[in-house]
Order: sequence, then C-alpha cells, then structure tokens
Amino acid sequence: MRIAVIADTHNFLPSAMRPILAGADEIWHLGDISTAALLAELRGLGPPVHCVRGNCDPRSLGPETLTLERGGLRRFLVHAPPLHVPPGAAFALHGHTHVPRDETVGGVRFLNPGTVGKPNHGAPPSFAWVDIEDGQPPRWTLVPVP
Repeated sequence: MRIAVIADTHNFLPSAMRPILAGADEIWHLGDISTAALLAELRGLGPPVHCVRGNCDPRSLGPETLTLERGGLRRFLVHAPPLHVPPGAAFALHGHTHVPRDETVGGVRFLNPGTVGKPNHGAPPSFAWVDIEDGQPPRWTLVPVP
C-alpha cells in the first residue's frame, strides 16, 4: 500500500501533484485545505481521501483528528503537533508548521510532510509517501514537490 501524505495546501495544489496523488492507494491530508472545492478536487483524483481539519479550515471539512490502522500499526492524524498521542498509536502525523519532521519522542514517531505550496524556514515544498508492505516496517519518504 502506498499512501500520499500532504498538508497545508491552503487552497493551492500544484498541477504536477495531481497525477502523483492519483497514483496513490490513499491520500491523507493533515489540514489547512482551506476550501471544500480543493477537497472535492482531491477526492476526484480517485484514491480514498482521509483528512483532518486545520486551523484555517471550516468545520465542515473534516474532524480534528483521525486514527487509522494500516499494516497492523495505528496512526494518529492531526493538524497541529500534538501534545498527547492516544494510547497505542505508533505514529503521529501532523502538519501546521510547514516544515518536514521525522522524529521519535517517547516511543512515538512524529512525522510532518511539510507543505506543497507555502514552505517555511527555508524548507522546500514537499509531501511524503508512506509505503506499507506485509512483514516490513513502514517506510516514510519525504519528496520535493516537482
């Protein structure tokens, strides 16, 4: 399974990202989508879309958090870096800072794909792939936006 993880689009999705996202098995958006139109566009690409609401999103765009289990491991999705992660979550995926992150704290791996269109603190526009294969640890790969 190959999951495309994006965050902080702020109603901007580079045209080069559309075919990339369409090739994913799932798309996870970590908030600050900004408009229902962009969420509808993401859903129109084909793969299932799971998203959480960011601080710039209307309430109608999604829940504040999601917990998804893939490959036997629980992942907690939220927009801002969480202070607490639900018990049993191996990963906390977040956006908000517009800066990529891959850090393990207290046995939980915190991951942030950066932003596809509004980089911060010198980080280039980016997204990430999560590759899940049976019997293998999941792989997180940060990718610059083409």
